Amino acid sequence: MTHSSSIQTAGSGGTGFSGYQKFVVAVLAFLQFTIVLDFMLLAPLGALVTPALHITPGQFGDVVSAYAFAAGVSGILAAGFADRFDRKKLLLIFYTGFMTGTLLCALAHTYITLLLARMVTGLFAGVVSAASMAIVTDLFPLSMRGRVMGFIQTAFAASTVLGLPLSLWMSSRWGWNSPFFLIVAVCALVGGIIFGRLRPVNAHLTLHPDRNPLHHLLQTLTTRPYLIGFATTAMLTIGGFLLMPYSTLFIVHNVGISVDQLSIVYLVTGLVSAFMGPLIGRASDAFGKYRVFAFGCAATIVMVLIYTRMSNVGLWMLILISALLQIGIFSRMISSSALMSALPKPADRGAYMSISSSLQQMSGGLAAMLGGLVVAQASDGRLLHFEILGDVLVCTTLLSFVLMYFVNRRVTGAAIAPAAPPMESETGH
Repeated sequence: MTHSSSIQTAGSGGTGFSGYQKFVVAVLAFLQFTIVLDFMLLAPLGALVTPALHITPGQFGDVVSAYAFAAGVSGILAAGFADRFDRKKLLLIFYTGFMTGTLLCALAHTYITLLLARMVTGLFAGVVSAASMAIVTDLFPLSMRGRVMGFIQTAFAASTVLGLPLSLWMSSRWGWNSPFFLIVAVCALVGGIIFGRLRPVNAHLTLHPDRNPLHHLLQTLTTRPYLIGFATTAMLTIGGFLLMPYSTLFIVHNVGISVDQLSIVYLVTGLVSAFMGPLIGRASDAFGKYRVFAFGCAATIVMVLIYTRMSNVGLWMLILISALLQIGIFSRMISSSALMSALPKPADRGAYMSISSSLQQMSGGLAAMLGGLVVAQASDGRLLHFEILGDVLVCTTLLSFVLMYFVNRRVTGAAIAPAAPPMESETGH
């Protein structure tokens, strides 16, 4: 408990991070890097996986969805137990399972084995993300979470800048499944560091009454403020997953960018995101998380309408549009993650984050499937009706903006304010 106490006090007293807080942010960012890279990797490898395994685009969409739905199921199942254990132990157990699933992906050579491997990976990945977000919420006050989320979410950019180009190069040289072996190696390193250096995160156990896990799950699912957060998460995720599985096909066949130039697109847009992530996080803490979220929604709507209607544009124009779109998306992701982290009470954080992660995965899987029903490929390879997905994304963005207004009002109002002191007093034990 004394470890948690020192972290909370350090975070509350000033604007800078302590040495241990910097370590926590760094190791969780690396962990998120492996989770994101593992998930994102299949999309750009679609052009290699489908011919190698002799599968259709629809089957490829099923592989993507299988991961998401498996992660969604595990998040719900784990929610009742998520607040009953040291978060470090929970994180390590599920991270080991995630690493095992990734190894199975590397060894898969048929459609069925890859489908099953992605299901195993998803079962563990959802809880890993939830546990890491609960750790952030436990150890950092709300006034610092924008910056923390900015650094951790930069893992998305790092996976784009470092992971995807390297993975594409490895795939072209040693086969589509070779990058998964690399992810397993990085997971082993990150897991070892977490095991050796991360302190126990168990202060929440003193607040948690001894109640039935099913009761805890149902109570979390039926708490009104939490429901607003869950709905907001679903809207944000549906929008994010509508375009992602099909963007590579769109860029190659509609925009006219060669497969060899894809790595340049990922590299430059990833560098922009890596640079902007911490700045967006700092802006969220300085100017208000909801204001930054509103900016992100506006930028996303404008750039999505442009992006989904591109046709035969130059490489650098595509990169500019993609980078601006990424800034809008990052502004929404970072600010919303920081703001919604304040919704759950300390004793409910693990359950809330697990359910939220589950909703993210299931909403993403649903969006990927719906996207597959809307888009179609012409005989020349061009992707049809992609702009319709963009229009749907605009609608989900507007809905998320309205829902986030109520989240922000709840967080900044008197109803949620008493949630902070218990965690601080708790850490004094």
